[in-house]
Amino acid sequence: MSDDVPRPAVLTHSFSVERHGRRVLHDVSFALPFGAVTALLGRNGAGKTTLLRAMAGLLPHRGTLEILGRPSGDEVRPRVGYVGQHAPLYRTLSVAETLRAGARLNPRWSAAHAKRLVDAAGLRRSARVGRLAPGQRMRLAVIMALAKRPDVLLLDEPFAPLDPVARTELAGTLMAEVAAEGTTVLLATHVVAEVDGMCDHVVLLGGGRVLLAGGIDEAVDGHRLAVGDDTDRAALAGADVVEVRPGSGGFTALVRTGPPPPAALTWQRPSLEELVLAYLREDSA
Repeated sequence: MSDDVPRPAVLTHSFSVERHGRRVLHDVSFALPFGAVTALLGRNGAGKTTLLRAMAGLLPHRGTLEILGRPSGDEVRPRVGYVGQHAPLYRTLSVAETLRAGARLNPRWSAAHAKRLVDAAGLRRSARVGRLAPGQRMRLAVIMALAKRPDVLLLDEPFAPLDPVARTELAGTLMAEVAAEGTTVLLATHVVAEVDGMCDHVVLLGGGRVLLAGGIDEAVDGHRLAVGDDTDRAALAGADVVEVRPGSGGFTALVRTGPPPPAALTWQRPSLEELVLAYLREDSA
């Protein structure tokens, strides 16, 4: 990598994972900038959980995985936080006991940070983890990861068990963490609306492959929606078309930007959700 190009916080190249003799991730390549919040998007079964678990060191992989400029391994693992989809915690422990266990197991643990986050979440320290609501368990699992003071935080569907208020509160906690600590966050979800406006980068998976990766503004600006009548379809000739969807007497096409658009068509800037859905529909066609 050139000295003029900032080294990313996370870099994967030709990254592949096999499970039970079947390749689940195929030559995945992307880079995450330091301090960025990146949405890991895709349908259920696209490989998001497998990718996060492999990045956390829980699954073997082939290819390149660099974290903080170093090959993944025991040296950098303490600087990576990971929260699985089902918030794996010991259900028989209390909140206080869970925090004490975290302090014993993690050399970078900050008890003061954990206390602030627990107080902000309104969790009782005497409460048993198994008696917490699913959303509260997820909040506690995220707090455990943040109290490690990770440089890279991997989150698998953290908003899924949360109600709208708790979702907003957790998003605020994550954004404050990024602002204060410069944490690099990779957040998996299949609901674009959960991360639109919160994330500045995107990695879109389909069938275990990267369909789209990079800054959200750049990705959206690199595409246009073309709307026209059926008689205008010839105007798409030569365009780099991602998807064409028929409508009532016309069509809407997602096109990668290139030469000046034909005047016969109406051109619009897509939303992130329109962009993601078009790529996913085309991938499954």
